[in-house]
Amino acid sequence: MTAFWCETLLIDGIAVAGVRLEADNDGRISRVQVQAAEAADIRLGTVLPGFGNAHSHAFHRALRGQTHAEGGDFWLWRERMYRVAAQLDPSKYQALATAVFAEMLVSGYTAVGEFHYVHHRANGEPYETEHAMELALAAAARAVGIRLVLLDTMYLQGGIGRELAPEQLAFGDSDAAGWLARWGSLRAKLEGDDLVTLGAALHSVRAVTPDAMREVQGGLPADVPLHVHLSEQPQENADCLAAYGLTPTGVLDSLGALAPRLSVVHATHLSDADRALLGNAGVTVVMCPTTEADLGDGIGPAFALAKEGCPIALGSDQNAVIDPFLEMRGLEMGERLASQQRGRFAPTALLTAATSTGYASLGLGRHRMREGDHCDLVEISSTGMRTVGTFVEQLPLTATASDVLRVIVGGRVVAEGGRLVGGSEPAALMADALGRLGE
Repeated sequence: MTAFWCETLLIDGIAVAGVRLEADNDGRISRVQVQAAEAADIRLGTVLPGFGNAHSHAFHRALRGQTHAEGGDFWLWRERMYRVAAQLDPSKYQALATAVFAEMLVSGYTAVGEFHYVHHRANGEPYETEHAMELALAAAARAVGIRLVLLDTMYLQGGIGRELAPEQLAFGDSDAAGWLARWGSLRAKLEGDDLVTLGAALHSVRAVTPDAMREVQGGLPADVPLHVHLSEQPQENADCLAAYGLTPTGVLDSLGALAPRLSVVHATHLSDADRALLGNAGVTVVMCPTTEADLGDGIGPAFALAKEGCPIALGSDQNAVIDPFLEMRGLEMGERLASQQRGRFAPTALLTAATSTGYASLGLGRHRMREGDHCDLVEISSTGMRTVGTFVEQLPLTATASDVLRVIVGGRVVAEGGRLVGGSEPAALMADALGRLGE
């Protein structure tokens, strides 16, 4: 048993003074009490629940700071992304993912949902070692100590009615049955892992046919979280309407896929009917504000979706920015720009999106600092130049990842002062990983 005494702990967005948390040997909270510290306690200052990154593509990090001068739009950026994917192999990807996950951890993310679709060699041939790329990601997460939900992604076509393009062959499986068989085999390999679990994803209505989506729904266990990109670009909507006479949301609804276990990513370009369908079904919407801004995707209707009944989660997506505070701030500031009103999402709602809803989206429970929850915590400086004078409840609007002091995952301190426990520094790991990509 390990015990932490928090000078201040945010519980459901409310600052509570003098909270003692006990963690059992499984890394879950076994007791929450307001009381004085005991001699053996690990003493913390201002503490927030650990942040859940509900949507990441780790390898996109290799493009950070390299595409701005090109201008263009999402589709031009995608061409550069394909070139990076073609350079990956299991060894290079493990090094890159280790560096990315390390940056996430020291920035306050204690869990990440990796939306993973680079399954095979660039020519589409499988590696000699089964699940080599997936196991590389799992090894990277274990190496740094972050909680990973591997959202293994089905990607079958290059666009509606189109074969995979040469640059997409690494992503593909033969068909839905082939993907399900590979997914089941991978789940067996990861079974019993305390830190790494397996989820599932459909890349998008562009990359997966309705028949294949239907087959996956029937083949996946009901308790597995399912994610899908949705209406990130107007072109996706136009192509879907032309092919099926329905919006992407309408296609998912026609298949009976809209349900609380589903998380849709981006949901930037929706009709009023789309929003109502998603809200009525209790579908989680994962917004990625820094990526949606960087790629010029548009400002998604997050506030309207929340009003309709959709839980809102947050993700770092392409990892051009890795900072949970900037994602929270981006969600609110986008709403302010679109509505010309302040205070759309309360700080409590922003924190919920970044913590408990993200965890729930990944099948990790609600993460509300209750008994039985994962003991995943982040200690934040409340006296630094960015945060001094801030009400603790409003730290989501003032702090940045630079204010993270210590990170705890499963009741164990895994990062401190911007470094992994043990001394590894994320920038050095990234420099090494990027150097390998150039080889």
